Amino acid sequence: MYPVTRAALCGALSLLPFAPPCIAAQGDGDAVILSEISVSGDGSGPRPATIPFGVAAPPGSAPSVIEHPVGQIVSSVGRDSTVTDRPATNIGSVLLNSPGVTVRQGNGARDVIISIRGNNARSTGITKNTVVLEDGFILTQPDGASRFDLVDPRAYGRIDVFRGPQSALFGNYATGGALAFRTRTGREIAGYEIGTDAGSFGYLSNYFTVGGVSGPVEISLFASDARANGYQDHSSYDTQTVNLLASYTPTPDHRFTLKVINNQVQADLPARSSLNQFRINPYQRGCAAAATAAPGCTLTNLFVNGAFGPTVGLTGDQAAFGRNDRRTIAALRWEHDIDAQTTWRTQLGFDERNFNQPFYTTSSRGSYPSWNFLTDLTQRYDLFGMPAVGYVALAYNTIDNHITTYNRAPYGGPTLGALIGNQVAVQSNLGGRARTEVALSEQWTGVVGISAENTRITGRNDAYAYSAAGRTTTVADANRSFLNVAPELALVYRPSIEWTLRGRVATGYTTPAASNLFVTAAGLPGNNTALQTQENLGFDLGADWTPVENLRLSVTGFYEFFRNELVSQSPGAGLQSYTFNAPASEHRGIEVGADWAFAPGWRAVAAYTFDDQIYTRYVEQLSAGAFSSRFDRAGKAIPGVPANQLLARIGYDQLTGPLAGLGGYVETVFQDGFYLDNANQLKAPGYAIVNANLHYATDLPGGYAKRLTLYAEVRNVFDTTYAVSAQNLANSLSATTGLQNGGGVLAGTTGSIYAGAPRNVVGGLKLSF
Repeated sequence: MYPVTRAALCGALSLLPFAPPCIAAQGDGDAVILSEISVSGDGSGPRPATIPFGVAAPPGSAPSVIEHPVGQIVSSVGRDSTVTDRPATNIGSVLLNSPGVTVRQGNGARDVIISIRGNNARSTGITKNTVVLEDGFILTQPDGASRFDLVDPRAYGRIDVFRGPQSALFGNYATGGALAFRTRTGREIAGYEIGTDAGSFGYLSNYFTVGGVSGPVEISLFASDARANGYQDHSSYDTQTVNLLASYTPTPDHRFTLKVINNQVQADLPARSSLNQFRINPYQRGCAAAATAAPGCTLTNLFVNGAFGPTVGLTGDQAAFGRNDRRTIAALRWEHDIDAQTTWRTQLGFDERNFNQPFYTTSSRGSYPSWNFLTDLTQRYDLFGMPAVGYVALAYNTIDNHITTYNRAPYGGPTLGALIGNQVAVQSNLGGRARTEVALSEQWTGVVGISAENTRITGRNDAYAYSAAGRTTTVADANRSFLNVAPELALVYRPSIEWTLRGRVATGYTTPAASNLFVTAAGLPGNNTALQTQENLGFDLGADWTPVENLRLSVTGFYEFFRNELVSQSPGAGLQSYTFNAPASEHRGIEVGADWAFAPGWRAVAAYTFDDQIYTRYVEQLSAGAFSSRFDRAGKAIPGVPANQLLARIGYDQLTGPLAGLGGYVETVFQDGFYLDNANQLKAPGYAIVNANLHYATDLPGGYAKRLTLYAEVRNVFDTTYAVSAQNLANSLSATTGLQNGGGVLAGTTGSIYAGAPRNVVGGLKLSF
């Protein structure tokens, strides 16, 4: 229930064999609003060119968007009120416009952790349980990791949020859903744009976009440089992104698409605080050195000799915590129309994640090159006289991991200590997918799909421990194979043009990554190779209601049953998070999206999610000293997941007269508090912040420039102090009494909290030529 271009609407309709012809207009301004799309029709009319499922047709051919397969639970977020008229500093602020999405601050710069239906809300490092695509190319690496450093929101025309298990369509790792980014095409840009944003805490971002069409060639290129001092001590960053989308259409039935992305990020990282420290010194100010540290500063203990023995507590500034990462993606797709009803596509992509991360007690360095291959066939046909669309695909991807882990040593910048881990692993996924959509009648559409995939992980981790006696080595070998099958059924009913009713039963699966297999419950390199595949069986039931053109309401209820859910948490300050299987859990909730243009120029938008997640079968064993106890966590809330969250916005744009183009809006972002531990003894506090925006856009007739856009935004108007990210914490026993430690101990455990930004102002301008 969100804005997209008319070209996107035409593309969505063209998925259907019974859709009428549609002509796409050009430009950002020609926008319409789509609700969550579940489509049926009357079965009449000519059949347009085939568009593959869940992937992008190239810009030079049919509508160049990532389209909605019928029956999916999808919300589309466009540029209006998210990018076009505001400073979009990271993709998290954009995706909050979709129901079901939770956002956490990651580790520096634009790094955010995206969770759909709470399925990745426990992570603070990388995004898991979600498949990410851009223009039809997979951006999730074969180990299931996605990062959003490389994503600058201003490059995109639309983002589709697929909610609920999606493995039948996208394969491994889609237990929570999928995100499909659609870059603005050369045809949409039709010229070039330059822009600058600047604001509080030294924020400065410069960017440009250029795009156009010449004969059979269409190109769009986006580049940006963003940097800031940061609102916490030791949190400055600078990051550069280049994003290219190009297509070549030598003949009407042959199309080639090239995608290239490169991102470089350098970021200083503050230490994550305890809840107690957050309450005293949320922004970690006055923490340049331990000897002069202000109250509430977080200190991280590093071995004095970098290997073993005595430790010294240092601030993040003293220890020079940071990241220096690069991500490079290059991919090519060939698409061929075999006939008017059949399209064959083949694509190959290379993706390398190179990282150097000397933060907290360890430093990780590595390179993760990967390859991703997909070939698929889409055909429109008649099934017993009923219009149908069939899809089959074969997918293979592989990643070669090599990562070394060192202790950190104190002083002298990001100094490395002793080597404590050396990991080499190869992970590959090979599978097939099939899907059919059938127009059962004028009102009913049915969908059936299935995927089957084999995942293979082979690798070795050498873990090193040090003492006065010397070094000891522990070797963990992994040779695991996982076979997973994911069916899907969906039914869509449209009794009238105002109503769409939909039901869906679908499954998802996420295998452990190689890196999960080699981090122990102590947060150190070692053997964790017994992890199992996470499986999800989900039920969705929902309705979309459009009683009048300017009011759209969508409601979806979901109930999901997880087996062997992969849960990550921190065992203590500065240690690596480890992963375990919770044997059984349940996720249930409601998602609501609303869009109401209630008067000329006025518009109200809301995205609400209720998400209740509990363990139904999980016994946790804790040990300390001579004591060991087991605790039944059944009925406990799964940590990291807020039960309620809401984005609500009301705005006004002057449509006519001398002030035409002037507008503004006020929005609130609300999130419940959530538990940080399996025993539900400690909660991260909830929050509600308010943002206010003023913007102006005008055409510039007769000049070299075509359009001017100005905007300014006050974020966190009431200067609320809130936690924007919180790492789950492990429960523990008292080594003295053998009893489980209470919430007071957890509240004093560092390595958990990042504070959100205090009141800040960001403004910018954009010129279109």
